[in-house]
Amino acid sequence: AMQVGLYELDFHVGDYFATLGVAQTEPRFLDVVTVRFGIADDRAHLHVPLLVSPYGYSTYRGS
Repeated sequence: AMQVGLYELDFHVGDYFATLGVAQTEPRFLDVVTVRFGIADDRAHLHVPLLVSPYGYSTYRGS
């Protein structure tokens, strides 16, 4: 279980898209997407979804 506190996830989206063969600019517009979030309830069941394209992303608190 995760403890109450602040956390950070680094999504290496540039490498992900390169592996898929997706054309990207150099330098990449998005290379690493960092999501910082807090957990206030160590009993909660959470997801941190990331919707991503080579030029944008969205994230939210999932359940």
